[in-house]
Amino acid sequence: MPDDPRERDPPSLDGLDLPMVAAPSQFAELARPTVGKRPPVAPRTVDRGVVVFDLDGTILDDLGAISAVAADVMEKAFGTPAAEARVHYLATTGLPFEAQLAQLYPEAPIALRRATARTFHGRKVTEAYALAKPFPEIPKLLKRLSVERWTLAVSTGAETEMADLILEREGLRYWFEDVLGSGEGTKREHLREYRRRFPGVRMFLVGDSRFDMEAAQSTEGVVPVGRASSMPGWTLTPADLSTWGAAWADYSLSKLPEALEAFEHRRAGRSPRAPRRPARAPTRRPR
Repeated sequence: MPDDPRERDPPSLDGLDLPMVAAPSQFAELARPTVGKRPPVAPRTVDRGVVVFDLDGTILDDLGAISAVAADVMEKAFGTPAAEARVHYLATTGLPFEAQLAQLYPEAPIALRRATARTFHGRKVTEAYALAKPFPEIPKLLKRLSVERWTLAVSTGAETEMADLILEREGLRYWFEDVLGSGEGTKREHLREYRRRFPGVRMFLVGDSRFDMEAAQSTEGVVPVGRASSMPGWTLTPADLSTWGAAWADYSLSKLPEALEAFEHRRAGRSPRAPRRPARAPTRRPR
């Protein structure tokens, strides 16, 4: 039976130099080719504001499995030891994988990088997404935000169709207005599109990486919010995310509604109060 990288004990990373990347990344706008434009969505008014969620590592607790796949793929393609490759992947996550490879292996032939990316995307589906589950607090959180009249959306570097399928599988797609994936461009492009669709309201991007925070900061009217992470051999603290621009960060998103409420009242110059709740839950939105 072939060796499964998910079943390996994480090697010690003591003394390993982490990759230092410039901010913002020169590869931040690199994405997979679009697969065809969808019909434009007309702008509309929303009740309160918009919360855009990243998928991997933010909604789904899948970063450990995905980083193991990435490390194995990078070791086979470029000879980087798996422990080092895993850290390099985690340090640049938030970018499309093609952009990560361009940043980490700029001298490698483009054809090799493209072939490696194809292998990664295929294995991510069969070895990570097949087992991925949302973080425990996510179902209750999404319901609460929707009841409190927030409009929810997804921005992900995954394929849109795959993201839709996973969210449907986990019973979460119901809560989201739309999902924009790799076929619709980069995270910055997704945020600009959501700003166009929902003009004049406060928007938050909830992500788990430095590049998520940078994408939010680069888009007018978007506030970055971070999910910190801790796994064997890797920790990204709330302080790290705050350094990169997060207005709020924690290891769990269970207190996100209170954080959003505090932002609203701080902006209005009022003291926080109990969240506003409608008389009944909203009806399902057509897609």
